[in-house]
Amino acid sequence: MHARHLRIRLKGWGGVGAMAAACALVLVFALALTCTGSAASRAGVPRTAGDGATRALTAEARAADTCTAPEKQTLPPSSADGPTITAIKNRQGEKRKLVVGVDQNSYRWGYRDPNSGVGGRLEGFDIDLVHRIAEDILGDPDAVQFKAIPTDQRIPAIQDGRVDLVVRTMTINCSRLEEVAFSAPYFKTGQQVLAPKSSPVAGYDETLANRRICTAKGSTAHAKLEEDRRSGALPASADISTTVPNQLDCLVRLQLGEVDAVVNDGALAASQAAQDPTVELKGEAFTTEYYGVAMKKDADDLVRRVNQILVDFRQDTAAGWQASYTKWLSATMDDDPTASRPPAPEYLRRD
Repeated sequence: MHARHLRIRLKGWGGVGAMAAACALVLVFALALTCTGSAASRAGVPRTAGDGATRALTAEARAADTCTAPEKQTLPPSSADGPTITAIKNRQGEKRKLVVGVDQNSYRWGYRDPNSGVGGRLEGFDIDLVHRIAEDILGDPDAVQFKAIPTDQRIPAIQDGRVDLVVRTMTINCSRLEEVAFSAPYFKTGQQVLAPKSSPVAGYDETLANRRICTAKGSTAHAKLEEDRRSGALPASADISTTVPNQLDCLVRLQLGEVDAVVNDGALAASQAAQDPTVELKGEAFTTEYYGVAMKKDADDLVRRVNQILVDFRQDTAAGWQASYTKWLSATMDDDPTASRPPAPEYLRRD
């Protein structure tokens, strides 16, 4: 892939004056909502669905104000067992496995190879990491119960205890840190546009005007589109109403002509382009994001243990990060993994 850097064009769409006016209107509207909601609350007036939306936006803004460098908000590595890991190890018989939420439809990341036997064996970069974690904690790389979960079920699956952790191209961000804990980053990527080769769409810019865009529900891509629609960084005429449970469903919608473009992590979009030679990445990545392993917020010992495993995984040149990248991703992304390698981890979270 090409080097990723922020490149959001603010051409057209009314010029600087229109943008300023729009921002002013948004500010006035937001203040009016806040004041109205407060007054209604004091007066004992029942809250409406609009009040709920305002509270959600306020919470999101508060999280953004207090959260910086989300990829660094994790605990230092440790090999010590704690209550979470002990409970996993104490599982008996066939249940003595690590239960992990994964994708089974993301080519080269987590997918079923039909040539690997009955039912197809799960393979890919994320799956390699899962086996590495299971080997370290349970002494057996195959002591895993895989649970295929859609994009919008990753966090609920963790919170409900259906899985011990999620390894599913999951971006670390501030809003998610309010709900789950993350490991240090294991992959660097960014949002990118996927469209047919013949499409006039050129990237994340004004060429998306009047285009139907597909994203996965609960994804950082969809959140980014909503944010940019509010700020004016995305043409107001862009239709972002199409959301699907899994990223691959967007490729199907694109193939059926139901949408004009897909916005997804560049790493996943590159794999989708490899599956369908009639589509291609358009423009460069317009965000910088990091994948992390997600766990329950109070599973501190598991977070520390996974961070230690990631240190070893990165340093293992024979069968670690580099080997997995070469095997699964070099063909769809770039022979040189430099742009995808996460920075040296920092552990800024405090107990």
